[in-house]
Amino acid sequence: MSLPDLAPETRALIDGELCESSNGARFDNVNPATEAVLGTAADATKEDADRALAAARRAFDDGGWANDPALRSRCLRQLYEGMLDEKEQLRSIVVREAGACVSLTGFMHVDDPIEMMSYWADKATSFAYERELEPTPFAGQMSRRILRREPIGVAGAITPWNVPLYLNIAKLGPALAAGCTVVLKPAPDTPWSATHLGKIIAERTDIPAGVVNILPSSDHLVGEVLSSDPRVDLVTFTGSTATGKRVMACGSATVKKVFLELGGKSASIVLDDAPLEAVLPQAAMTCVHGGQGCAITTRWLLPRSRYAEGVEILKAAFDGWSYGDPEDPSNFQGPQISRRQQERVLGYIETGRSEGRLVAGGGAPDRPGFFVEPTLFADVDPRATIAQEEIFGPVCVVIPYEDEDDAVRIANDSIYGLSGAVHAATDERALSVGRRIRTGTLSLNGGMWFHADTPFGGYKQSGVGRENGDMGFEEHLETKIMALPVRG
Repeated sequence: MSLPDLAPETRALIDGELCESSNGARFDNVNPATEAVLGTAADATKEDADRALAAARRAFDDGGWANDPALRSRCLRQLYEGMLDEKEQLRSIVVREAGACVSLTGFMHVDDPIEMMSYWADKATSFAYERELEPTPFAGQMSRRILRREPIGVAGAITPWNVPLYLNIAKLGPALAAGCTVVLKPAPDTPWSATHLGKIIAERTDIPAGVVNILPSSDHLVGEVLSSDPRVDLVTFTGSTATGKRVMACGSATVKKVFLELGGKSASIVLDDAPLEAVLPQAAMTCVHGGQGCAITTRWLLPRSRYAEGVEILKAAFDGWSYGDPEDPSNFQGPQISRRQQERVLGYIETGRSEGRLVAGGGAPDRPGFFVEPTLFADVDPRATIAQEEIFGPVCVVIPYEDEDDAVRIANDSIYGLSGAVHAATDERALSVGRRIRTGTLSLNGGMWFHADTPFGGYKQSGVGRENGDMGFEEHLETKIMALPVRG
């Protein structure tokens, strides 16, 4: 697949206008596969954030957006069509600024996320915002009760760098469909995946000024403003659990709603009757996109009775895994997003050398770019650092278990509960074990749960709330009950 030359929008979108930052500052956007500077983006300031929040507040309180589902649907349809027209430019941006392999852009990174906007355009008008409950007696009076759902207000959205276009769409789509106005702060590592959406919004849609504001910035404190400012009614954040805790703490001062999609350390349980030769090569998918995915299964649990056999199959899968240039369609693993992230992953690998047996990988190739070798550790204790902490790199650990109960115990022994998998000879057995795993999503015998209509999120420290589907849409709505006397 040949990518077009980059021609991204690099300015912020504030109150309907594409603009530079208030002080004219810009910051570099680096290609993680080559370490070359791709270009720059506007470096929004706290003053810019204040102006964007004022615009979003005004657009919600004084405009018609919140009360006009038909307008919202029409505008989101325009945004969808604009993204379709700009799909190849968006693909080029995501591959080059995020290091996403072009082979993956037809799924999570570009094509499918764009289609999700069509889903949200439909949801804006298909959702039942108001319904009547059955009349009920209370204190000697019969009353009609009307349940009404209304947009919560201004949404502050903070997105990470790992799947930037998808996450920007996943924040904007439901918030806008529900009638909220939005201030979006993208990660500084991947600004153009957001700013180019700003161009489409400004030039291709009738979305009113102030309804969407996009603030690229190298200053993480700009995102903290969204968490603490009283003009924001909802903060929706995707990222690390540590940062999510900070977002929640900042939001508590104004008792705003906080929706968090955070980290994971997901386990894949291979039961003793599973076909190992068919199942275990899938473990190398731990390395997809450099392992930079919160729902990736990074702990593989094997029955002790088949452990040695399983480790050999896993070693072959990791040794044969193709990684490198993200523009090569034969690769599924590109670089880590930055030098800092590469060094963080390599640091965990060094820790792992004393916590398990290094079976494959374990270093960085001698080439430009922030690459890490596909790495596999065996004989890892379930409580080891590399078995408990989210590495966010191409690192997989193999843990033996004694029986089914032991496997379930190990899988659930985590502060996280985002995703996981179970492999068995029959779907019935996989489902039986899956019901015992405390996570928000599970793949059973290779089933795929991800879709625009599927609520996504986790248990425990993997987050609060759900993204996508009706549940994700309703995260952006308040609930009102109105009562009238029954007459006649």
